[in-house]
Amino acid sequence: MPIRARGARHRTGPLRSPGFLRSLVFAAVAALAAVLPAPVGAQAAARPTESRPIYSYESAVREAVWVDTGLDADGDGRGDRVAVDIVRPREPAQQGRKVPVIMDASPYYSCCGRGNESQLKTYDAKGDVVQMPLFYDNYFVPRGYAFVGVDLAGTNRSDGCVDVGGRSDVLSAKAVIDWLNGRARAYTSRTGTERATAGWTNGRTGMIGKSWDGTIANGVAATGVEGLKTIVPISSISSWYDYYFAKGAPLYDGGPAELADAVESPDAQAHCAAARQKLVDGSPRSGDWTQLWNDRDYVLRADHVKASVFVVHGMQDLNVRTKNFGQWWDALAANGVERKIWLSQTGHVDPFDYRRDAWVPVLHQWFDHYLLGYDNGIERRPMADIERHPDQWSTDRVWPPSGTSAATVHPVNGPVPGVGALSASPAPAGTASTFTDNPALDESSWAANIDKSTPDKAGFATAPLTKDLRVSGSSRVSVTVTPTTSSAHLSAVLVDVGPDTIRNYAGEGEGILTGTDRTCWGVSTAGDSSCYLTTSADKADVGFTVFSRGWADLGNYASDRKGVPLTPGKAYTITLDLAATDHVVPAGHRLALIVAGTDNGLIDPPPSRPTLTLDLARSGARVPFVGGAGAFARATSGARPNVAAGVPDGTPSSPGIPVPRMAAQRLPGGAGR
Repeated sequence: MPIRARGARHRTGPLRSPGFLRSLVFAAVAALAAVLPAPVGAQAAARPTESRPIYSYESAVREAVWVDTGLDADGDGRGDRVAVDIVRPREPAQQGRKVPVIMDASPYYSCCGRGNESQLKTYDAKGDVVQMPLFYDNYFVPRGYAFVGVDLAGTNRSDGCVDVGGRSDVLSAKAVIDWLNGRARAYTSRTGTERATAGWTNGRTGMIGKSWDGTIANGVAATGVEGLKTIVPISSISSWYDYYFAKGAPLYDGGPAELADAVESPDAQAHCAAARQKLVDGSPRSGDWTQLWNDRDYVLRADHVKASVFVVHGMQDLNVRTKNFGQWWDALAANGVERKIWLSQTGHVDPFDYRRDAWVPVLHQWFDHYLLGYDNGIERRPMADIERHPDQWSTDRVWPPSGTSAATVHPVNGPVPGVGALSASPAPAGTASTFTDNPALDESSWAANIDKSTPDKAGFATAPLTKDLRVSGSSRVSVTVTPTTSSAHLSAVLVDVGPDTIRNYAGEGEGILTGTDRTCWGVSTAGDSSCYLTTSADKADVGFTVFSRGWADLGNYASDRKGVPLTPGKAYTITLDLAATDHVVPAGHRLALIVAGTDNGLIDPPPSRPTLTLDLARSGARVPFVGGAGAFARATSGARPNVAAGVPDGTPSSPGIPVPRMAAQRLPGGAGR
């Protein structure tokens, strides 16, 4: 567990205790040691390892500038400028010292709010920011950082048009980093000519944000911009195609234009009709890949990333689904990027709201290391923190853990028709299982009936495991199916069959409950409190847990990028990419694979209602087990199903969590953004 940072927690104003004054003296000495040469042989002893709250938050400089992006997305003949609100400590500039920057570029500062309490920016009569959402400025400005809140193009006080992860979104944020490093122009007003300079910063920038905000951090990092030293993307998108589609299957009944409409400023609403139409034209409901998706796929440009990356994601995030972090992580690893990861049992939730006491000090250490250069050892600590049960965490030195390798498990028929098993050996040629798409049912309905022959699924489960079996990473399920109609959608899910207590990720808080008490993280002012409502785990007792999912339009069997009509009665082979996860199926539970049609609430149904025949001999799942094929063999060795009853032991004794209904597209920020 990282050392807990001390500061102004549980206070709403500056601390004045003798202990605090002593800490100020110590911190001032440490700060001087960071910039003044130490005596020979004394450097190691003099170097600080933690920034301290030595600067006044109440007297911090609050200012606004407008950075020229070099774009004219709204076509008004003037270059678009993005609004940048800054909170920075006053004292370093007076002392001739420069500070690094923590930056959150967001479309939500005026339309929808940030965090669990949906905070908005507020301004004084001069137009300078009074309330900056979230705790970052309250906590980090006294510690010698500037905090910068950027209104993405087309939102709040910025010019331009919302581009939903595209060129304008990314370049409007990148331009701010360029300005911080002396490579771009900024002005003291939206339309004026008075220049603004950033002589107060050393240009070292870290980007952070949840959902759309963190998505922009991914996109900016993929430009390779100089000066961006680290990013902390939370529940963030790495490819916008994978936010809207899964191999041609629609995940939402909306599109990028609807998102743009939700966050646009009044000016953008009036002037950006052409830009919105481009979003409509470039995102056909067919799920075919277009240039629009290519422009918004940061994974393709992961080789440009120079910044370190601290990935945070909920493993049950059904808004920004976990394929987004999995493929991003793999691409970063392939390119040798320094990285760290936290995976929780929550849905679309910020770690500040499910593990606050640990999150703030770890984030503090991360920024201290990558922006201030402190040797605090954060990069040498375990790479991964994984939530196993509500508020119970484990760590791994690397992720996925050493010894993880994919093994193929095969669906085979069992003693009861329609109730199959999972085996290390393939099914005999000619064996099959048949199901009919029922768009009214979902993964919870299928899993609850894993031991029953039902017409809507093909289910396969091991006998109760004799050892724990850990899945870590992304799985792939390849199936050969014959449809009866010209269109078909497929779903595949991995299920842990057995009783457990997990976070209620489908609840209103997606795994958290919001309390009435507050804790404080930094210094407060009359207009900007550092105190936030406490949260606790929202728990659910379940009889099974769906822990990884994947979907596809069978018409995309020959290409990930373009679908075609099917020929009824013809066999097709397609691979479904299951979302990344890290889950332990404990001894006594069973591992199950379910293949079915429409997953109600998570994908849209196809135009027809096909019956599909699954060729078992030509189907299988490649699953990343810690310990590989040997781990699967050991966990299933000696496992004995209850053949007399025709049903394996461990039948679910209580339901799983129902899938949230997909009535309409959600903002990538979700509830509370």
